[in-house]
Amino acid sequence: MYQYPTYEYRRPPELDGTSRHCPVVVVGAGPVGLTVAIDLAQRGIAVLLIDDDNTVSMGSRAICYSKRTLEILDRLGCGETVASKGVRWHVGKVYQGSELAYQFDLLPDSGHRRPAFVNLQQYHFEECLVRRAQDLPALEIRWRQRVSEVTQQADRVDLSVTTDDGEYALSCDWLIACDGARSPVRQMLGLDFEGQVFRDRFLIADIHMTSDFPAERRFWFDPPFHPNQSVLLHRQPDDIWRVDFQLGWDADPELEKRADRIMPRLRAMLGPDARFEIEWASVYTFSCRRMQKFRHGRLLFAGDSAHLVSPFGARGANSGIQDADNLAWKLELVLRGLAPEVLLDSYDSERVAAADESLANSTRATDFITPKSPVSRCFRDAVLALARRHPFARGLVNSGRLSVPSVLARSPLNTADRDTFAGAMLPGTVAADAPVEGEAGAWLLEYLGGGFVLLVFGDAVDDTAARAVSEDPIGCRVVQVGGAQGAARLRVRDVQGLAAARYDGKAGTCYLLRPDQHVCARWRAFDADAVRAALACATAQV
Repeated sequence: MYQYPTYEYRRPPELDGTSRHCPVVVVGAGPVGLTVAIDLAQRGIAVLLIDDDNTVSMGSRAICYSKRTLEILDRLGCGETVASKGVRWHVGKVYQGSELAYQFDLLPDSGHRRPAFVNLQQYHFEECLVRRAQDLPALEIRWRQRVSEVTQQADRVDLSVTTDDGEYALSCDWLIACDGARSPVRQMLGLDFEGQVFRDRFLIADIHMTSDFPAERRFWFDPPFHPNQSVLLHRQPDDIWRVDFQLGWDADPELEKRADRIMPRLRAMLGPDARFEIEWASVYTFSCRRMQKFRHGRLLFAGDSAHLVSPFGARGANSGIQDADNLAWKLELVLRGLAPEVLLDSYDSERVAAADESLANSTRATDFITPKSPVSRCFRDAVLALARRHPFARGLVNSGRLSVPSVLARSPLNTADRDTFAGAMLPGTVAADAPVEGEAGAWLLEYLGGGFVLLVFGDAVDDTAARAVSEDPIGCRVVQVGGAQGAARLRVRDVQGLAAARYDGKAGTCYLLRPDQHVCARWRAFDADAVRAALACATAQV
């Protein structure tokens, strides 16, 4: 049903003798490469994005995009496009056999702009990002061009790029590799993944079907229509449904992708009267692996080129987009000479820790979904039986711990608390949203991010102090919740009291937020020297 766009190949001027040096080259125009390129271009950094294809990804691939991903996209100017096209959901159901074991709600409280998840085929997602990228003058995309050689120098990266018309040379200050699980850039450098590949295979089948099934995640352990295995069902836009069938390690991947093998499985699941067509199918193997380091001098790796997880939990694309969110602001400050290059080491340490968290969750999910021994199978079935009646057992069920923002609690960019706070907004946590009233929008996160922000509750900061903070070389805007209006402060009204509740925002409380909307410091009273010290810490200048 989907009509794949075709993007124009244009003969690069370098083939005719023009030389080119770029601040940043991004390799790979998938979700992660597009995100980091858009973010840098919005910051005024010239970016060249190179992709060896001339269209978006074939097949639905990554389909579940988390609340945090939508919040990042809001800052990049395409969150509403993705959210309005996607299927919103927040309820998940877990079945043992044909019986419902329990259900859960991923966003039980109100007062959030974005839902827990939207389901959207990766080709739609990428097309939304390409349209946004095409609007940015600082971003150039080159289609049907392949990076064929990478050589790192002390002060630059040299590239050879192959096209239909020949090969040309480029150089850049920094290269970001977002070129997927089989990353050619990684292979050119002789780098590899560490981790494990699990001995199991799963079939993905996208089907076109008109149905009144609700928009929710359904996961079956040992269903009667696919005994001794597991099945996952998700709804996507345009009456497309994603079904994942566990196959076992001995399954032949090429054989299982054939329609005559897929149709009987779907018929057993959906019933003899269901009407559907197969749109796309693939067979995959679980991998939980990552590079040892994500930074190698002037080369930075993000997304699947840096780490791979099993698809249960929707951690692949979402964690990769958080990689991009973490990296772009740091690279901007380094390129502008406002922070030392060592700041990029924090990209490595923070996102390696986040990848390890995802790998651990994915490994545990895989062990639960595919027990490796009769004892493990007995444990799993007992947990599922208990979960029907006892809430304590539901925390032991693991059909994929769904993606949530990583808490960078051990980041070297954080300033430790010296005051006492209640709630979850500790340093390293992503800022919580809340409905507000103000000149720039109706949600708190619309006022936070892009640059450093000092979020203050009440009249903690006067105009003189606000100007002093904003005049720091790094720059730091002041956003005030409640209190009196000031010329140097952007004031919002906490219309439901949720901002104060989520931040434990007693009068005088101040939070310092990074450009990627992570908390990096907080105080019960404004202290100009403490804010300056925290800014220096958050930009690796101490």
